[in-house]
Amino acid sequence: MNGKNDIKSLIASVRTALSLLVVLTILLGVVYPLVVTVIAKIFFADASSGSLISRDGKIIGSHLLAQNFTDPKYFWARPSQNNYNAMDSAGTNLSPANPKLLEAVSARTQTLQKADPDNKDKIPVDLVTASSSGLDPHISVAAAKYQSSRIANARKIKLEEVQVLIDGNTNWQSQFFGEPYVNVLELNLALDELKNEEKN
Repeated sequence: MNGKNDIKSLIASVRTALSLLVVLTILLGVVYPLVVTVIAKIFFADASSGSLISRDGKIIGSHLLAQNFTDPKYFWARPSQNNYNAMDSAGTNLSPANPKLLEAVSARTQTLQKADPDNKDKIPVDLVTASSSGLDPHISVAAAKYQSSRIANARKIKLEEVQVLIDGNTNWQSQFFGEPYVNVLELNLALDELKNEEKN
């Protein structure tokens, strides 16, 4: 008799467990993600779509991801250990005393100096070190201003024009949580708009 009761109890427990599994799978695996997605699309449409930037109907980048700019006429982003690959986001995890890190910093320093040999200013650290993700879309204001002379010379415009763009694209609200910064892609788009305005 006890054996039959034990089997019935086991069957009831399994049935209850399976019922809970089905209910929770539907709630947490279907309903909850669907509700969150709908809310995000309604109230945070830009962010939920990846904060994409479009020009002439073509997606050219995202506010949230760095791109590899190498043309002297543009602001350069922070170095990326993974070549700006969003599918392989990672830092180097190398200690400050690691020879490989020192070699990488030295090579980046030489590249910056070669691109702007007359610039004797101190190179900001974020221009020669990668961020923890390797995809940081921002640079410090100091890093932007360091590059302004190279850009002014390459575009044959006044240095003051570049600095005005930097000031106009600086996120000053960030100073409450750290240093003010600029978004590299947005700043480069502003540079191109300046060029178009001069043509017109």
